[in-house]
Amino acid sequence: MDIHPTAIVDSGAELGAGVKVGPYAIIKKGAVVGDGTEVMAHAFIDGQARLGSNCRVFPSASIGTDPQDLKYKGEPTEAVIGNDVIIREFVTVNRGTPDGDGVTRVGDGCMLMTYAHVAHDCQLGRNVVIVNNCAMAGHVHIDEGTTIGGLVGIHQFVHIGAHAFIGGYSRCTKDVPPYMLAQGVEDFKIHGPNSIGLRRKGFSRETISALKEAYRLIFRNHRPLQEALEETLAEYGDFPEVQNLVEFMRSSKRGVTR
Repeated sequence: MDIHPTAIVDSGAELGAGVKVGPYAIIKKGAVVGDGTEVMAHAFIDGQARLGSNCRVFPSASIGTDPQDLKYKGEPTEAVIGNDVIIREFVTVNRGTPDGDGVTRVGDGCMLMTYAHVAHDCQLGRNVVIVNNCAMAGHVHIDEGTTIGGLVGIHQFVHIGAHAFIGGYSRCTKDVPPYMLAQGVEDFKIHGPNSIGLRRKGFSRETISALKEAYRLIFRNHRPLQEALEETLAEYGDFPEVQNLVEFMRSSKRGVTR
């Protein structure tokens, strides 16, 4: 371990092999920091935080602090950060509440850019990118491979599907289906599949073409939703991604952006 002499690391904190702690950083009793993780200057790791291996926590980030929820009365909850996560300057990750499952989670390989806020009980899948100044309310679920643009506000309990892309300066108040691109403030809406992002991630041309046709059937006609979903499955149900899209639409609790 390499701990700067000005850092404050409680003896009750658990630090793995090769951990680096920068000047004036604070790691409180009960915190767990995995092997090879670096906690930079002035970062704050509260006692209910669990960080995986090979993470990088940049200056002035705050991980595992109390949820911003007036109902919270000090119950034991956690913030769990996966492996290989990048947490940039001034990011805040609050821990969970008893009204959720008691845990805020950030999956492996995520990148949280400067001033992003991950609220209580949020669940981020693997390889999610949250761009600068994004603010999410409590209980938000963001599935793997999704990118959230800068200055985006996400309403509580919203679910954003895998490999979606939310354009910058958007106000997201309903669920966003997987593989789709959405953007807007007063007129937040789906603009079609996230074709460029999917191609960069190695999705086949056939899969992207099927998702484009599924988008046309579901979002670009005026028939009842259930009819559109049934036709989509009948035409393109051989593609797992189309199956995931249809299941997401059917299982949404908050309502899907259309």
